[in-house]
Amino acid sequence: MEALLIVDVQNDFCPGGALAAPNGDEVVPVINKLMDKFKLVVASKDWHPEESVHFEKWPKHCIKNTHGAEFHPDLNTDKIDNIFLKGTEGEDDGYSALEATNVDAEEFLKDKKVNRVYISGLTTDYCVKDTAISVVNAGFDTYVIEDAIRAVNVNPGDGEQAIRQMKDAGCHIVKSDNLN
Repeated sequence: MEALLIVDVQNDFCPGGALAAPNGDEVVPVINKLMDKFKLVVASKDWHPEESVHFEKWPKHCIKNTHGAEFHPDLNTDKIDNIFLKGTEGEDDGYSALEATNVDAEEFLKDKKVNRVYISGLTTDYCVKDTAISVVNAGFDTYVIEDAIRAVNVNPGDGEQAIRQMKDAGCHIVKSDNLN
């Protein structure tokens, strides 16, 4: 069983948002096209409280129940079967989708008999990277869809370095056109 995992395609990570990845919105049409290829589609959201240790490192973003925390308006959310909320406590960062607090994401995927996870979303150098590495470490065959991710690149080259780290951890890097 294969699943598509959409990481944090939220307004605050797209152009105009509080912590935007340049061209982050470009992943939306790619992801929308991919959704029909999967029986199971799940997504994660940063869902921070107003006050969080996370904001000692980052500008305030994706505060629960705000416009910035909502999915990009063009993302086809009708096809999302479950949403994993992460970073929900004031004492956690919640980079990986497997750190969700509203559901045990790893258990959810295993209960659905998922053995292969395809990862897309934002941002390559933080939440996508941490999600991919935690998913492969949880025993799933893990694929990162290179044209369905974007980096924030706080430092030049962060995105490329993240892709190398994901490969080194055992993730496969693929293009959306190569998926059936």
